[in-house]
Amino acid sequence: MKWTKKIISATLALALVALLVWSFMPQPLEVETAEVAKGAFVQTIDEDGRTRVHNRYVVSAPLAGRLERIALLEGDGVEKNAVLANISPSVPALLDVRTEQELKARVGAAEAGKLRTAVRVERVQVALLQAKADYDRTRKLASESFVSPTKLEADKLNITLNEKELDSAKQEVHVAEHDLDVARAALMQVRNPSAISSGKNWPVRSPVSGRVLKVVQQNETVVNVGTPLLELGNARELEAVVDVLTSDAVRIKPGAKVLFERWGGAENLEGRVRLIEPSAFTKISALGVEEQRVNVIIDITSPPEKWQAVGDGYRVVARIVIDRRADATLVPVSALFRDGEQWAVFALAQSRAVKRNVQLGPRSGLAAVVEQGLQPGEIIIIYPGDAIKDNAKV
Repeated sequence: MKWTKKIISATLALALVALLVWSFMPQPLEVETAEVAKGAFVQTIDEDGRTRVHNRYVVSAPLAGRLERIALLEGDGVEKNAVLANISPSVPALLDVRTEQELKARVGAAEAGKLRTAVRVERVQVALLQAKADYDRTRKLASESFVSPTKLEADKLNITLNEKELDSAKQEVHVAEHDLDVARAALMQVRNPSAISSGKNWPVRSPVSGRVLKVVQQNETVVNVGTPLLELGNARELEAVVDVLTSDAVRIKPGAKVLFERWGGAENLEGRVRLIEPSAFTKISALGVEEQRVNVIIDITSPPEKWQAVGDGYRVVARIVIDRRADATLVPVSALFRDGEQWAVFALAQSRAVKRNVQLGPRSGLAAVVEQGLQPGEIIIIYPGDAIKDNAKV
């Protein structure tokens, strides 16, 4: 009995010691893992953009006047040289009594000027007749050698001078008549303004065939020269404008492939970069940070049947491809961490975390290309915490 009690007591003591040792031993860390894969890699620059008509035409008023109401609506089709709007002479402004009296006085002055020029014409005509008579007498006397040849030449020259004076007087009559017409037209604005405003309309015609994108001036109003009236364009000739950071723009090449996502359709649309604008601009981000951005112009290359519902100014999400590799070694970005000046990962070997320094290639938002340090099929730890050390049991 005594030996049995001693054996049971010793066994319990050993079990207690073993339990204490086991409780104080370090436990393996729980980790998430992923496999190093081999596959295609695509690096993109993702930015929001908007569509716009490739060639937009803004039709403006060619002259000042009263614009009649435009019957066209957004979306209406127009042919080249079709009448878009009509502009008529505007009704003159109301004149006060003083201005009316000034206009009447101006008409009277113009009439007096016309009479004065008519009298001058008559005076010059009389002088011309007198010069011709003097020349005839001098010519008879010169034939009998009673006057010198110089006198004959002077009388002939006097005729020429009076003829030129008569031409000048007649031109002054024409000027006076035009001045009188102008004065009477100004006065007619007061006496009969409807006669002025009922003049011939000026039709504004379409420069191209297309559709009305926007009606700027719908209602009847008075417009000045150059006032925008409508915007025209071909809605089937769309392009996308995406503004990107200048640091990203230097990596984009003309002809790069583009994928359009979240534009409203079931399938992604394709496009090609046509132009990176040479001039950048400053834009304030949502966080209030100044950014230098530049517009990238992209042509939509998918068949128009796929995006016929897309219009001018629609939002699109563009993924511009800047690097593509068909057979690359890929690791999740969440497995990478900095080790001094290098990148590193924790590989899983015999239930232990082994630190590996890797040489990376291009990266995207989810995956990175490993050029050296890992092989496809290896298991690595993702989201490594501070508790994981080299050779730690996991």
